[in-house]
Amino acid sequence: MDIRNCKRCNRLFQYITGRMICPACKEEEEKDFQKVKDYLYEHPKASMAEVSQETGVPLSEIKHFLREGRLIITPDSPMGIECEKCGALIKTGRFCEKCAIELERDVRLASDSLRSPIEKRSYMLDKTDPKKSKMHYLNKEKIEGR
Repeated sequence: MDIRNCKRCNRLFQYITGRMICPACKEEEEKDFQKVKDYLYEHPKASMAEVSQETGVPLSEIKHFLREGRLIITPDSPMGIECEKCGALIKTGRFCEKCAIELERDVRLASDSLRSPIEKRSYMLDKTDPKKSKMHYLNKEKIEGR
């Protein structure tokens, strides 16, 4: 059993997974999310400061909803957050498309460098062997001798 202090209210609670906030604060956060979502539905071009002021939800929480990808912001909205890598303005998530591609490539290269030489060889053979790169199925008639 994992007991933690809630990051919002500092109460003790039994932590299972996800953010380290208690069930009461999760419920409150869900209400705040709904307020922001409803306000943005009615005012799609509102700024983040305006949304915060009108809903009473702190800017940090609105940014958290955007980082989680829970909010959908219209492309022409002035609202946005910074890419965690390059600082470019993005509408949702943690990274811009360019940085996400770079990070994916870096992770793939790091993963490849951790493979043993034998694994690398078999991995590369699988990619170059046309028989192994296609989908296969068993021909029951051939097996049963029909």
